[in-house]
Amino acid sequence: MMNRRTAAAISAVLALGFAASACGGGGSSDGGNGATAKANTAVTGIANKTTKKGGTVTAEHSSGADSLDPGNTYYGWVQNFSRLYARTLLTFKPVPGSGNLKVVPDLATGPGKSSPDAKTWTYHIRKGVKFQDGTEVTSKDVKYAIERSNFAPEALSNGPTYFKTYLADDKGYKGPYKDKSPDGLKSIETPDANTIVFHLSKPFADMDYLATFSQTAPVEKKFDTGASYQKNIQSTGPYKFSSFNEATGATFVRNPEWDPKTDPIRKALPDKLVLKYNVNQTTIDEHLINDETTVAIDGTGVASKTQPKVLSNPQEKAQTDNPFAGALQYLALDNKVKPFDNVNCRLAVQYAVDKSGMIDAVGGSVKGTPATTVIPPTVNGYKKFDLYPTAGNKGSVAKAKEYLAKCGKPKGFSTTLTARSDRPDEITAATQLQQSLKKVGITANIKTFPADKYFTDFAGVPDWVHKNNAGMMMMAWGADWPTGYGFLDQIADGRAIKPSGGTNLSELNDPAINNEFDKAIATVDDTARNAEWGKIDQMIMKQGSIVPLYYKKNLLYRPKSAANVEVAAAYLGMYDYTTLTSTK
Repeated sequence: MMNRRTAAAISAVLALGFAASACGGGGSSDGGNGATAKANTAVTGIANKTTKKGGTVTAEHSSGADSLDPGNTYYGWVQNFSRLYARTLLTFKPVPGSGNLKVVPDLATGPGKSSPDAKTWTYHIRKGVKFQDGTEVTSKDVKYAIERSNFAPEALSNGPTYFKTYLADDKGYKGPYKDKSPDGLKSIETPDANTIVFHLSKPFADMDYLATFSQTAPVEKKFDTGASYQKNIQSTGPYKFSSFNEATGATFVRNPEWDPKTDPIRKALPDKLVLKYNVNQTTIDEHLINDETTVAIDGTGVASKTQPKVLSNPQEKAQTDNPFAGALQYLALDNKVKPFDNVNCRLAVQYAVDKSGMIDAVGGSVKGTPATTVIPPTVNGYKKFDLYPTAGNKGSVAKAKEYLAKCGKPKGFSTTLTARSDRPDEITAATQLQQSLKKVGITANIKTFPADKYFTDFAGVPDWVHKNNAGMMMMAWGADWPTGYGFLDQIADGRAIKPSGGTNLSELNDPAINNEFDKAIATVDDTARNAEWGKIDQMIMKQGSIVPLYYKKNLLYRPKSAANVEVAAAYLGMYDYTTLTSTK
């Protein structure tokens, strides 16, 4: 899931209760801040625990969302945040530590019931769940949500394509905006108002993980306006929109139609949520330190410029958490852009990169550790290996030049390197990478673009990439769910390539890898299935199209008035927005 979505990733929006002064004993029950704060309290526990209702949670972002529409997003933080207004079939358990990797019922009454071959999955929806207009949610609303999010790319292009890939009879179906037949997509059945049945074209053992995706959040057809639906989203959660502006953000207030009796997940402690867009990252950091905002909503941590100020002061350091993000910072090499259509040119880059130097440049060990695999160590299926070893992970000029000669570019070449303009660390990493590449004769001309348009207008649009010779693209990725499939599929399966909003930036489309994905996800036995992901990881690395840079860590800061702060599932590495609240 892009951490744009790092996607995906969801595990934490459920009780809205954030805590900034991490208390050694879990904090006071009334939201007081009398206990002494301690670093990393929220990684495995709850900081500044409270059950007190009221207050306002203020969240800030340096750019903005791709969309707040649950069916048109792929940002991890939106998947996380949207659970406050959009209930999904299943979700992740809102508890600190590894327990929040467990999938639990949300809109559904329980996990999916699978056929023996894992090709048919049935879910039952809770009775009494209502939209904010008082209409009760039915299985047809969930079906419609999936139809619009997966089969209408002309209007909704940001989300993943899992349902479209695996549903049985999508051929000829043109989406709900063009297909006006009463039955819609036949591979999703709704035999009654509270039952939904998915018929898949092939076995899919991770279906319950897919059911946690925001694309399963119900949508009332009469309110749907395509891409502009985010201006009038109908809530099923404890909060509803009271205002929205694509440039400045949104405000949320309590949804009177939300019934806690139907919701075992959310506690809904704050009275109000304020989401602010386009706030400079260093300004957000200052607001956090000065207790003027509750959370940096993107979940990627303080900027490098702020880091020394936080870590050198024991009082400020005590307000921090430094979890692994379950994410990979990497470089995508588009194998459709010359000279990266030659595998040896790609391997030259694999050897040229100084990963240790890059980590030092972005802030040191609190920002991550050198990566040699695509799957991070925190995701099921990880297997340790290094196909392109260099001393100290500092790169090898000699090996890089050896492969440049093999690809017919002994003197090097020029290309374009893209990065996101509102992510200072990514620009720093790109600049350091540029210097490493220069040593072997590769000139990388850096071009930057805003994160909210990076995938829809630039790096995620193959036509734009080809026309602009963008052979190199900075990318960060987190698991859609904590398995090898949930991490790899949307960045390495050729069927995930899209005309816009894509995340397979390398345009990797190897039939052998695609087939291996199908074989692995059809394996019902968990142990055998997890072993397959390590094999696929090695197949991807042999192609050289993805250059792992570092396994990301986030240096998160907890403002002193933030309460019920806990870190979401290990594969997300951000705070759980559903437990977040404020004692102000």
